[in-house]
Amino acid sequence: MSVRESITPSEARAIIQREVAPLGSERVALPEALGRVLCESVVAPRNLPPADNSAMDGYALRASDVAGADSQAPVDLPIAFEIPAGVEPEQTLQSGNSARILTGAFVPAGADCVIRQEDVERIGDRIRVKRPVPHYDNIRRAGEDVGRGDEVLSAGKRLGPGEIGMLASLGRTIIAVHQRPRVAIVSGGDELVEPDGDVSGGRIVSSNSYSLAAQCMEIGAEPVYLGIARDTPEDIEEHFRTAMRADVIVSSAGVSVGDRDHVRSVLEKLGCSLLFWGVRMKPGYPLAFGRFEREAGPLVFGLPGNPVSAMVTFEQFVRPALLAMMGSRNLYRATVRARLTEPLTKTAGRLHFVRVHLERDGGVMTAHSTGNQSSGALRSMTLAQGLLIFPADETELSEGQEVEVQVIDPDFLASSQSGF
Repeated sequence: MSVRESITPSEARAIIQREVAPLGSERVALPEALGRVLCESVVAPRNLPPADNSAMDGYALRASDVAGADSQAPVDLPIAFEIPAGVEPEQTLQSGNSARILTGAFVPAGADCVIRQEDVERIGDRIRVKRPVPHYDNIRRAGEDVGRGDEVLSAGKRLGPGEIGMLASLGRTIIAVHQRPRVAIVSGGDELVEPDGDVSGGRIVSSNSYSLAAQCMEIGAEPVYLGIARDTPEDIEEHFRTAMRADVIVSSAGVSVGDRDHVRSVLEKLGCSLLFWGVRMKPGYPLAFGRFEREAGPLVFGLPGNPVSAMVTFEQFVRPALLAMMGSRNLYRATVRARLTEPLTKTAGRLHFVRVHLERDGGVMTAHSTGNQSSGALRSMTLAQGLLIFPADETELSEGQEVEVQVIDPDFLASSQSGF
């Protein structure tokens, strides 16, 4: 199979998605299921609520008994019995009586409404009602939330706190979810050291290993850091043989356009077929992708070595692939429309992802560059809330122009104000 070179980002994305399939299922305990994607549809085995119950602390009664009540002609009803929450009432409420009832308690047979305790006057063992009460007022009807046999959650649903609570309400303590991909992270180069290593003599910290692992963890994938491979065929092969146990290999170990050194030859020796090499985007042109031919072999992403390029290519290609493997339906970052506060220019031919700072100015979103757009300027990623999409064929974006921005900082969508 020939390797496609210098393709568009859209072509690269299509090639990758053709090779990606959701991983199999595993059963996990409910407390461990947050953020996971369902492999099964969940059908309610019972009604929620299981029976009519009171939405308020108050008094259960019959609406017909107080139909004509008003402040001039109140109706007095004796309190026949009391119903605490968690106890099924054994008595039937007779006409002309009321029953003290607490929030969540089952409504007794014979009663068809509940009046709040604040809306009555209690006089000893009687209540005085000064207004009519509609049928089923302040009663949660059996099955009004979920009916027995309803499909409550569908396969492919990501589980949030609400879904976890619903599953608990239905008695589901074990649930089938898609497996999380294990991602082997390999960095390579004799110049690289760990963060606490000696950086004298031109050595640099292998920051990519940590940023890429963090990007994996952010979406729930499981990174496996394999350390730094030295620039020898033997050491690179050893690292990649270990990496082949994972579902995905992410390497920033010298895979770049025109590179015919040890990494590519080792991958080919181990049975990896490269599908493309080089994507017309900036930052991140030197991106490679392939897969091992053996059944269930891992996908391989060869990312650029520059820190920003590695993170941006992960965002655009690795992240969606991992989400798809986890069974997610929504694979891409949210985008917003924003007004550009400065002109931007580039040459035609490559799609640019411009790191931008986003702000809200009243009802208008604005975007301006974080400054230095070098692929090695890692600080620009800490300053950016988004990646502005500068189309390949365009050469100029003017000040005030509306642009599309991927939001990469979840905190930007949060607020210091409550909104109410």
